[in-house]
Amino acid sequence: MSTSSTSSSDLRHANGRDASADGAVTSKLVENADDLERELAWFRQILEMRFKVHFGEQPDGNVFEIAPPDLGQSSSEYARFVDQHQLGFTERLALVLVLVPHLRPQLLDVFFSRNTAVDRRFTEFGGILSRADGELLPTGEMLAFLLGGHDLAIRFSVQLLFDTRHPFARLDVLGSTAMGSEELSPMKAPLRISEDLLSLFTIGQIRRPSLGANFPAQYIETQLGWDDVVLHPATRSQVEEIRTWMEHGEALMGEWGMAPKLRPGYRSLFYGPPGTGKTMTACVLGKTTGRDVYKVDLSLDMSKYIGETEKNLGRIFDRAEHKGWILFFDEAEALFGKRSETKNAHDRYANQEVAFLLQRIETFDGISILASNLRENIDDAFARRFESIIYFPMPRPEERLRLWRQGVSPKAQLDRSVDLDWIAREHTLTGGAIMNVIRYASLQSLKDGGRPLRGEDFQQGIRKEYAKEGKGV
Repeated sequence: MSTSSTSSSDLRHANGRDASADGAVTSKLVENADDLERELAWFRQILEMRFKVHFGEQPDGNVFEIAPPDLGQSSSEYARFVDQHQLGFTERLALVLVLVPHLRPQLLDVFFSRNTAVDRRFTEFGGILSRADGELLPTGEMLAFLLGGHDLAIRFSVQLLFDTRHPFARLDVLGSTAMGSEELSPMKAPLRISEDLLSLFTIGQIRRPSLGANFPAQYIETQLGWDDVVLHPATRSQVEEIRTWMEHGEALMGEWGMAPKLRPGYRSLFYGPPGTGKTMTACVLGKTTGRDVYKVDLSLDMSKYIGETEKNLGRIFDRAEHKGWILFFDEAEALFGKRSETKNAHDRYANQEVAFLLQRIETFDGISILASNLRENIDDAFARRFESIIYFPMPRPEERLRLWRQGVSPKAQLDRSVDLDWIAREHTLTGGAIMNVIRYASLQSLKDGGRPLRGEDFQQGIRKEYAKEGKGV
């Protein structure tokens, strides 16, 4: 184990972080490495036996007699996964096989052996060459060969791993990777393990996906809590219904046996003027229930190319499945707006996108929140499928006063000329606009050495907000 100790020490030094801060992560990383080394050694034994039998170097051999390592005493994330899902011999070998290209790709070099009779790779070995760099990628056929050589019964049993009802499908363990536009059967398609599981089995934690072409959604968060969210009582009450689902929905579907009767997940429409707290509410819902919130970037999702919008959205839903995430679609009418009368090919494809979204949202088991300025902008076909439609109105005077009082920094001083009660009564502003005014007034104070905030600072800030809307004070 000295190698593992040295490795963890090197990692802490390379990261430049305090050992106590990274100790837990480093411990998980090392535990995973230890267990995966044992799994790779087991894989190597199976590999060697299969090739010796295939090439006649030994008369016979049953790889099922090579017992996998006992991970019963291990607390690594990998060992927990194996134990939690009670993986059998075939499933466990399949899991190791899809990990090999990421952990020890040279182990698959033996599959490059050529059949001199036809001057090509042995077809029965399975595997497929990556078009990018010529790397050999595992396939279902490769797994079948390792397990049973030419045994058809074993080959057929491997196909069961790709059934949509198998736990591997739900856990995204053996996902098939498309090779361009070519459609391949599960046995022949290159296999991949999900990025989440790969991250969990290596560094011991799941990395949040970052915004980009392959994942057009951005993680958003807030440091605020429910005490900081100022909403109309009716709005707050409806938001609490979502929170109740997030906290007790799993028990309702599982323990109470309602899964066959109810759709998975929860869908809600937030509508109301900009700046009334729709995004903040979604963030606080996530923070207080321990769920990640991802804001879908519509500029990356919408594409002029036929079928690309569906692919972009499909990547988000696929990644979010079974994680309990909140997907927040801001300015949702761009994606979920009213369908047009079909007059041409463009209208037909646009309506196909809406139909695709309906299907994905209905089957998504997380939380979908669509935000729009106007309720009537959303297609009725979507509206009928929402569990809740929540209006975020302009704040009333008493709510505006709370926003003004909570928004000003505790370190700021107010000049006698500032009457927040009067400002709250006289100026109908959203919470977002109020914070913009407070930001402006506070910066004027800091620019002048931290003097008290003056009434004229607030008035100038309010004039700026009205000017944005084309109004005068």
